[in-house]
Amino acid sequence: MISLMAASAASAQEVSLSVNDCIVLSESNNPYIKNTYLDIQSARFQKKEVFAEYFPRVSFRTLGLSSYDYFIDIVLGPELGEMARSSEMAEFGKYGFNSTISLMQPLYAGGRIVTGNKLAKVGIKAAELKHKVNLREKREEIEKSYWEIVALEEKRNTLNHLDELLNTLYRDVTSGIEAGVITESDLMLVKMKMNELKSGKIQLEGGIKLLKMNLFNAIGQEYSLVSGVADSEKPHIDKIVLSDRLSALLPPSEYYIPEEEFAAGVTETELLGLMVEAKRLEKKLALGEYLPSAGIGVSYGYSSFTSSNFNAIGLATISIPISNWGKGSQKLKRLNNEIVKAENEKEYLTAQLLLQARQLWLNLNVTWEQMMVAEENVKLAEKTVYNQMAKFNAGLVPISDVLMNQTNLFEATENLIAKQIEYSKALTAYNGRKAR
Repeated sequence: MISLMAASAASAQEVSLSVNDCIVLSESNNPYIKNTYLDIQSARFQKKEVFAEYFPRVSFRTLGLSSYDYFIDIVLGPELGEMARSSEMAEFGKYGFNSTISLMQPLYAGGRIVTGNKLAKVGIKAAELKHKVNLREKREEIEKSYWEIVALEEKRNTLNHLDELLNTLYRDVTSGIEAGVITESDLMLVKMKMNELKSGKIQLEGGIKLLKMNLFNAIGQEYSLVSGVADSEKPHIDKIVLSDRLSALLPPSEYYIPEEEFAAGVTETELLGLMVEAKRLEKKLALGEYLPSAGIGVSYGYSSFTSSNFNAIGLATISIPISNWGKGSQKLKRLNNEIVKAENEKEYLTAQLLLQARQLWLNLNVTWEQMMVAEENVKLAEKTVYNQMAKFNAGLVPISDVLMNQTNLFEATENLIAKQIEYSKALTAYNGRKAR
């Protein structure tokens, strides 16, 4: 019994989630965001991989040989094979081994090692910026989903308010029928309106649950659709409350930032610069393939194939590609065109980002003004409803006028909620792209 009571108390506890709570949960549980962390880690591994090119290459080789006499005949021919088998070299022809350890230190590789390391650093920075872009995009998705649910909950409050008005009207009509001043047809109109409202509330509750399920799946929040099996780990979906309200939205002036600072702080601006830098490094890397390379090394080993069992050798290598110069010049020209294309794209998109900053700010102000007008319409509709109900009670207007004005109030409230959603989305887009 105690366990059942504890489970019941746990299932009854509410879980409150703000917009920021949902964003934090999303960053911890979203698989795409997790993958961008892995991309950054992979880029760092790649940098370490390229950095290893600075160090000497150490290798170990061993060779063992064991053969039958006729193998000598195959290699040397019957006559020479016979001579070899009868000579002191006969044992060499049958078996032996050689082991060598060598070390090679690159001195110059056409600048490819240095350039490769620079390109790896660019790769890390690009992965980090792409991670920021992914975070921003997922944050925008979460905020939009959050405010859509909040908007439906606001609509539910409106329906509950209309339900109270209809219940009041129903009591007034019932009293009027008993007094003989109102007909049964008026009561039927009220009941039809109440049933219509009831149907709308059922549909609305289903929509809220569906949107909540999508949001909770995106942020990794556990939930239960059945209250009887809910617990502290999986609370009932109705017990998970979204705490932020649309009424808490502030005017655009509270979020303004200068356009140039806005555009400069957008992550895509940095990515465009990295794209140009990466193209230039790729050209340098390609150029290094057609430049001389040099290295030194040493080799030490043991061999049973010679009279001297141990031997050390010093090595120096110089490689000068000659035949590929013509092909290389064409490749470099092609890569140079890629650099110019990247610079052109950066210049154009940077200008577009400044235009985007202006568009986002304009949209933010327009949606705010529309929301203010919608709020005024709701206030007017509410005042009209109460005035019409008072006139109806005084017998000055028919009930159809009262119901029509209640419908107008509902439509005005729906329009306000729609404008609040538009403003919240515009605010999310603006805040998501400005410098942080």
